[in-house]
Amino acid sequence: MKEKLLGKTLKELETAAVACGLKPFVGRQLADWLYSKRARSWDRMVNISKAAREALSGAFELGTCEATASVTSSDGTRKYLFPVVCGRPSGPEASSVEAVMIPDGERRTLCVSSQAGCRMGCRFCMTGRQGFHGNLDAADILNQFISIDESAELTNAVFMGMGEPLDNYDAVSRAIEVLTAGWGFGWSPKRITLSTIGVIPVLRRFLDGQSCHLAVSLHDAFPEERLELMPVQKAYPAEEVIRLIRGYDFSGQRRVSFEYTMFAGFNDDKRHADALTRLLRGLECRVNLIRFHKIPDFPYDCSADGVMEAFRDRLNSNGITCTIRTSRGQDIMAACGMLAGRHSHRE
Repeated sequence: MKEKLLGKTLKELETAAVACGLKPFVGRQLADWLYSKRARSWDRMVNISKAAREALSGAFELGTCEATASVTSSDGTRKYLFPVVCGRPSGPEASSVEAVMIPDGERRTLCVSSQAGCRMGCRFCMTGRQGFHGNLDAADILNQFISIDESAELTNAVFMGMGEPLDNYDAVSRAIEVLTAGWGFGWSPKRITLSTIGVIPVLRRFLDGQSCHLAVSLHDAFPEERLELMPVQKAYPAEEVIRLIRGYDFSGQRRVSFEYTMFAGFNDDKRHADALTRLLRGLECRVNLIRFHKIPDFPYDCSADGVMEAFRDRLNSNGITCTIRTSRGQDIMAACGMLAGRHSHRE
């Protein structure tokens, strides 16, 4: 299998060009075509000679891949399905991942996947239910930005799709480097949010090495209850995750938020709101309340709107900024916790 150019840094692209007997400046041209112009074929690279393109294509593949299916929601949200070949300890495995484009006024946000499946095992998440099929490489991640129809319109990205980003952080951090580098997409880090359940050793690497926004999947402030929902609570307790986060400055442009999915009769009463207040008091942050979308073999339903509003108001009155997130793409199985990498919708 040929090595992919997509996902390489400028220096690595220059090295690749030299390896093919070309001048280093061809690497800069490749970076421009891959990242700025979002080229998906060699033929588009018209300022690189045909002979040079033939030399490069003989040694490398671009790393782009077309979506095999897409579907559009009644609210304009669009979900894409991409084939991937993931690396696993037992060897490569063919799988599929989903990316979701969410329009909101002039904003176009891509919800991007970092793994096929997930090994965190959260009980309320369809991705976690399917198990782990492998890590995406940086090319697989960046291809989700490049090979959608709205590529040129994207304004923001959230690593909230399939997988735990910090469980595949080497590839994710490389993708973020390409997204934020001047020779890459040229995005501000403030246009990117990474969501995690809180893999503490890697979270520290992220906080030290990146200035993107952070979102933490919390969902319950009581340890024993959170453990019922999220097995990761045993290895990385929420209290320790938040203790680590308190050591970093979120008073400026960089933000931290906490995702809290509402389950009727489980985590949605005054006792839970007050426990959440105690856990987060003094931390500059926001809590996003998320409507739960029913999945098979899970005992809880979503909290009623009035209950969610009362929970929000209690947090706000206690000094914790809280909002209810608008649910998008539920009718195409594209909302939070519903991605499963299935060929279930086609246009």
